[in-house]
Amino acid sequence: MADIDGGPAAACTRLLSEAFAHEPATAWICGESQAARRNWFAATLRAHGTVPGARRVTLTDAGQVLAAAVLTPPGVVPRPRAQAVWAAQVALGCGPGAVRRTVRYVRATEAWASDDAWTLEFIGVDPRHRGRGAARRLLNHLLADITGPHPVHLTTADPGNVALYRHFGFAVDHRIRVGPLTTTAMSHR
Repeated sequence: MADIDGGPAAACTRLLSEAFAHEPATAWICGESQAARRNWFAATLRAHGTVPGARRVTLTDAGQVLAAAVLTPPGVVPRPRAQAVWAAQVALGCGPGAVRRTVRYVRATEAWASDDAWTLEFIGVDPRHRGRGAARRLLNHLLADITGPHPVHLTTADPGNVALYRHFGFAVDHRIRVGPLTTTAMSHR
């Protein structure tokens, strides 16, 4: 039986950096370096952890993290100090270009989220456990757990994910060009 909980940040960093190894936006931001991708996720999850009401949710089995998701509540962002620390950590661990590309991506995509929407920042499955229903179980839990009138917003630069999210009731809101990427903004009401 798998459990859903908050999960340790280090395990989420490892899992997401592996799960996003071939995801187009992460590759554009971090390049192909596994170390850069891990540094980027570590800095990003640390900054995200300073956001009031932010959630990190994992699906675990026998202590092993199978899937992880990161959500931001409506209307909040990391505080300026956390943003500055994030920028310094990403610049040191990934290069200054990763900071610029991340900021460019976020500015282009955040405009499509409604003010009352939760943002599903990341959801990933350990590559060794893909195709076994872990993402389905975690996403169903997240959608059931977000209560009230709040929609859930996400963006994906992987065209293969669009059909998956549609299966869960997400609708395409807009397609956005960011650098070499075509990113799809989607919402679930």
